[in-house]
Amino acid sequence: MDTLTLNQLTKLLQADRFNFLPKSSVAFRKLSASMILMASDLLLVIVSIALSLLTQYLIAPGSAPYQQYLPIFILTLPMFPIAYSLHMLYPGFGVDVIEELRSLSYGTTIAFVALWMVSFFVPDFKAYSRLPFVVAWIFALIAVPIGRAYVRKVFSSKTWWGIPVIVIGAGRAGERVIYSLLKQKHIGLRPIVAVDDDIDRWGYIHGVPVIGGLEVIPELSQKLCDEYAIIAMPKVSGPRQQEIINKYSKYFAHTTVIPDMFGLSSLWVSTRDLGGILGLELQQRLLSKVSLFKKRVFDIALGSILLFLSLPFMAVISVLIFVDSKGKIFFKQERMGINDSRFKMVKFRTMHYDAEKRLAAILKSNVELKKEYEIYHKLKDDPRLTRVGKFLRKYSLDELPQFWNVIKGDMSLIGPRAYIPWEKIKMSGHDETILKVKPGISGLWQVTDRNKSSFEERNLMDIYYIRNWSMFLDIYIVARTIAVVLTGRSGY
Repeated sequence: MDTLTLNQLTKLLQADRFNFLPKSSVAFRKLSASMILMASDLLLVIVSIALSLLTQYLIAPGSAPYQQYLPIFILTLPMFPIAYSLHMLYPGFGVDVIEELRSLSYGTTIAFVALWMVSFFVPDFKAYSRLPFVVAWIFALIAVPIGRAYVRKVFSSKTWWGIPVIVIGAGRAGERVIYSLLKQKHIGLRPIVAVDDDIDRWGYIHGVPVIGGLEVIPELSQKLCDEYAIIAMPKVSGPRQQEIINKYSKYFAHTTVIPDMFGLSSLWVSTRDLGGILGLELQQRLLSKVSLFKKRVFDIALGSILLFLSLPFMAVISVLIFVDSKGKIFFKQERMGINDSRFKMVKFRTMHYDAEKRLAAILKSNVELKKEYEIYHKLKDDPRLTRVGKFLRKYSLDELPQFWNVIKGDMSLIGPRAYIPWEKIKMSGHDETILKVKPGISGLWQVTDRNKSSFEERNLMDIYYIRNWSMFLDIYIVARTIAVVLTGRSGY
């Protein structure tokens, strides 16, 4: 591999290929992103307020005129960016989407509570309804996160979005960190260089230069980046890693250390101070009785609404299936439920009546398709699918009848994949965790890599979901599921 000196690296990063702004521009990056996000937040809060006043007018035309509410709303608008700032949402680089959703919900609620309290001090306002405040709050809870997601999607592709990051360590852990940050640009952490003592690793990782040794870090910090560093050397001995942290973390405002549990990096951990000793607590969030109760209430409430709204669509789909091909309209299949129980999962039939015979024939005659099926347990061009079935699979409409499974209590709206009993032997022991909760109609892997992920990767994402569960994660997955279904992305 070609190696780079520090001076060559500096010139390279300043070249058009990288469009990298100098270290002095970090403040500009933060300010620009903060102003854009603040404008989006305020705009959508104003839209939410306008929609609430319109709702008030449509429901009760004779109620207080909107002019009566406007001064209070205008007076309290600054409360929203203040509340979001207190939750560290400007610019929010490095904040994951679930934490952002949680902080936005808390910040929005705090701001509206403050707004509601202020209204009691306005003369002649006590007689008017506070319903517009509640409606505006509901609209804002939905609109503000959507606005931020759109802003990040639009601007994360810009070279000035985000802050530069130096990755210390170019081994397996460093490579995965770089790949993850490059893939998820919306996070706003941009790896610009990796540093490693091992000369064999010098060169490039996914286009990011790798130089060494570690003694160049102080000069790198001075010339390029003193904002953020990630120490990704989990396999280095404890004393050496402690030496690296003590020696080089002082050059950066923020330093993240990848611990020596990198293989379990997807686990939810929280820090615990044990009398001056740092502890990492691993949680199984969805396995508590309180979490399961909250999730069941969520399933019944939203599942009932979705079942009712989907009835007209299911009637049309039933007619199309009946006309298109021979066989029953519904397809029932035994799946593994909570605590390794069995239940019949209901779907619209998408395959021909002799589906299994067709599958056996094609797997016998085509080695590549057999390999694909063994990895994904699906085929992209599945010969078993009917014409209507292909459309239903693409947009996941075949799963609409599963709302009934949710109401019955066999499934959840969001959860791990509903595995077939014969797949248990291939779950490599992961079934011990996954089968402790109800399977879901949708889940984390369906809204991320969907059908691009292997069977093993789906298992790991299901375990991640169980350990990281929160109502905000479920809400996020519901929103992403709607987007995936509407676009038909990677569906088959």
